Amino acid sequence: MALLLKSKGFSMIEALIAIVILSISLLALAGLMVTTTKNNSFGSNMTEAVTFAQDKLEELRVTPWAQIVTNQDSLTGSTGIIYTRTWDVASLANPSPPPADYHKSVTIGISWNDGVNRSISLLSVISD
Repeated sequence: MALLLKSKGFSMIEALIAIVILSISLLALAGLMVTTTKNNSFGSNMTEAVTFAQDKLEELRVTPWAQIVTNQDSLTGSTGIIYTRTWDVASLANPSPPPADYHKSVTIGISWNDGVNRSISLLSVISD
């Protein structure tokens, strides 16, 4: 009668191959986590920049007409990033007589550096 050898467990080679495959998978997941964290941070900074631009636009809409002029300022965000906000104001001529300025074009630019120089720009028209 032939004696049959039964395998009970894993060999050392099988265990090492499984550990290598697991290590490669975990390294790929770690890289994915770094990318996800950077993208979330960028999204947060972009949201904050747009909020600052909208705040300035709303402030200009309630400012007396003659005081709406080009200017700039700096703001510090919740994460400590410094945002530079500029707004350019240009009068738009009324197309019908008499020539009077009833509209102003406002371009609000926000720039910041979170390791990369970034900027956004919003354009709006304010009427008297």
